[in-house]
Amino acid sequence: MEPGNRPASVSAFVGSPRRGGNTEILVDEILQGASEEGANPTKHRLSELQIGPCRGCDACRELGECVQKDDMPALLRRMEESHIWVFGTPVYWWGPTAQFKLFMDRWYGAGAIVHPKGKLAILAVTLGDTQASTARHTVGMFEDALRYLDVELHATVIAAGVNARGEIRGFTDVLERARRTGRDAVAAFTDIGNRKGAT
Repeated sequence: MEPGNRPASVSAFVGSPRRGGNTEILVDEILQGASEEGANPTKHRLSELQIGPCRGCDACRELGECVQKDDMPALLRRMEESHIWVFGTPVYWWGPTAQFKLFMDRWYGAGAIVHPKGKLAILAVTLGDTQASTARHTVGMFEDALRYLDVELHATVIAAGVNARGEIRGFTDVLERARRTGRDAVAAFTDIGNRKGAT
């Protein structure tokens, strides 16, 4: 069934090791906005899952799947089933968290499971530094990776200057933008489906 004829499936992958922290709050706002547009969102806390590092063995190229028996295959299936991906990570030393990088590295060799072309992505980044430019390497890594996968990066929401747990709740403008981004992404997905149906 084409987009526009069914609710958008939205999956969020949160790389913060801090449950209920600023990154997860930001992601939750995006998911809330998506829900308001009729989407069915799910959220995965990567720090609470078993994800081994890529071993560089290339077995996935021969077998079509990784030889490691952990939670990653289920995450990849969820990515395949979803129309919109939401990626959330705080900035740790100018990059994503170790938890998120483990997850991202395992995209290697996942082509037999995940067919990314045509999907939309939203990036949610938090950082303690008050300068949003400090997130440039993290954002750039995602931009390059998603471009390589032929995935449209619909929007990037950055919350700078948040350190203490829950501090982001005081940044109402950022939270409103996050919620609006979730709504807009679902609307964009629906519009793509409607335009396809009209051709």
